[in-house]
Amino acid sequence: MVKRTVPDSARKPKIWGIGFGIAEFLPDLIPDYADSAEIRVIHKTFEEGELAARELLAAGEADVFIAAGANGAYLRRQLSAPVVQIKVSGFDILHALQKAREVSDRIALFSYQTIRAELEEVKELLKVEVEQCFYTTLEDARRRVRELAEAGCRVVVGSSMVNRLAVEAGMAGVFLYSAASVRRAVEDAIDIARVAQAEEARREWLGSILRHLDEAVAAVDRAGRIQSLNPPMAALLGVAEERALGRALAELAPELSLDGVLAGGEADVERIQRLGKRTLVVNRLPLREGGTLTGAVLTCQDANAIQRADRTLRTVSRPRHFNARYRLEDIVGDSPPVHAAREAAVRYARVDATVLIGGESGTGKELFAQGIHNASPRRAAPFVAINCAAVAETLLESELFGYEEGAFTGSRKGGKAGLVECAHTGTLFLDEIGELPLSLQAKLLRVLQEKEVLRLGATDPTPVDVRIVVATNRDLRALVAAGDFREDLFYRLNILNLHLPPLRERREDIPALAGRFLATFAPSRRERMLAQWLPRFGAYAWPGNIRELENVVERLAVFCHEEDSADETLLRSAVPELFEGFAATGGRDLKAASRSREQAHIRQVLAECGGDQGLAAKRLGISRTTLWRRLKA
Repeated sequence: MVKRTVPDSARKPKIWGIGFGIAEFLPDLIPDYADSAEIRVIHKTFEEGELAARELLAAGEADVFIAAGANGAYLRRQLSAPVVQIKVSGFDILHALQKAREVSDRIALFSYQTIRAELEEVKELLKVEVEQCFYTTLEDARRRVRELAEAGCRVVVGSSMVNRLAVEAGMAGVFLYSAASVRRAVEDAIDIARVAQAEEARREWLGSILRHLDEAVAAVDRAGRIQSLNPPMAALLGVAEERALGRALAELAPELSLDGVLAGGEADVERIQRLGKRTLVVNRLPLREGGTLTGAVLTCQDANAIQRADRTLRTVSRPRHFNARYRLEDIVGDSPPVHAAREAAVRYARVDATVLIGGESGTGKELFAQGIHNASPRRAAPFVAINCAAVAETLLESELFGYEEGAFTGSRKGGKAGLVECAHTGTLFLDEIGELPLSLQAKLLRVLQEKEVLRLGATDPTPVDVRIVVATNRDLRALVAAGDFREDLFYRLNILNLHLPPLRERREDIPALAGRFLATFAPSRRERMLAQWLPRFGAYAWPGNIRELENVVERLAVFCHEEDSADETLLRSAVPELFEGFAATGGRDLKAASRSREQAHIRQVLAECGGDQGLAAKRLGISRTTLWRRLKA
């Protein structure tokens, strides 16, 4: 006999034969399979055999069981582990009947549940009288054996259990199964154990993957019973993993039932569902093997987690390009104030000194800052911009100066370079510098004085080569006087000063600016709309400056029809500022309209501040002296 072997890396399956008759053959077969399996025998049947088998399974000492007849059928029903039943061949029947004929020509052949059709041919061959008896329970077999004994039958062929009953009744018993049948059962058991081991390894591999997923996952069989799930799904269902296995998913969470997928075989993906207080994105997918529906998979993701991941993905996938898009040549306007500002910017670009750009909101301070960078020797290096008023004070320090790993809870592993370091060899543009907290003004002063930056949590500073350009729409001198801005920092910043005029002081540039914006928003109507709206543009004070002009032009492009102007009532509601300014002057005295709009705006802000001139001046970005002078005018 050639011994069957398995790879050394595979654990040998543990196989147990349960019954009395099987013990006659297994001991002789065990050496042949020593390299393939650990084979042992339990000399018990039915309830006692079941109890012994359960103890072995609980201890992890059994993979497959072998049994025969009613005992095998009983164990198959009671145990979760595979039970291989010994199959009876025609040769087994012939051999057993020959042996039984040595006792008597009248033989009773017992089989579990079925009558064996092949017996008629064997009876004719052996010339014996054989009475077939089938049974379904132990009591059924005992009753039938007793009847045969009373009728004078002397020999019974059947399983080990039937043989024991026959001996108890005073008859001879012949074991129905041959060594060859037991050997086939052993080989089947080894194959089953190997397949089970492979399946277990696959389940463990899949389970290890599922356990590391943040997504909640569960797989069910065709009946909707849970076959596997990961910890997030167990937590979602509110049940321990081991208690969820084998239970119906619809019972644990009716909202997550897979019955629809199991019935129709169609996937149901990206369904938004509520489960308790949580909003989930749910996918239901059918499982098929060989084209046959065998189960389904449920995946659930927390909607908030998906939103966070989406934000992270968009942040990561959007490269943080520190580039300056605009050049000084892109600045529109030939008015004397703009021409002077552009000429000054060209001169400032040639040197490395700090530049302080002042001007009302919307006058193009960042555009000039980018133009200075692109005209400077640093043009190939980064241009890094940040609005000091747009970032929370608690975040602004780490954003500007960076941090070391472990500097605070939630800090990134390895730390993070701040924007000052990111601007190394280039230009750092700090917009709304007047909003920089006093606590950070000292750190910025150090960058300007020492040319080095100290990260949060660090002890050693990092040298940086960076040019600083700042902008503000506030009066920094007034902030210094009020104690809201460091005087030493102000003088460090106020080296090269560039003031940008408001649009009302460069009205001759309005046609060129409006034309540039109309070329973007309404190119086919550019000339007609310019002719129609320029008188109104000139009559308006433009407190929002160029930014407001761009917004108004875009609004008009939306509301004006292709062929003719929209209804005047509609336009008055869309751009009321233009109609008010034009009506106040009749389209004639533009300077008077400008002053009127300015006075109205100042009085509105003053009213909102309850008459507090200091607060009103702060909001308007002018000094109290200037406010007083304009109110007096």
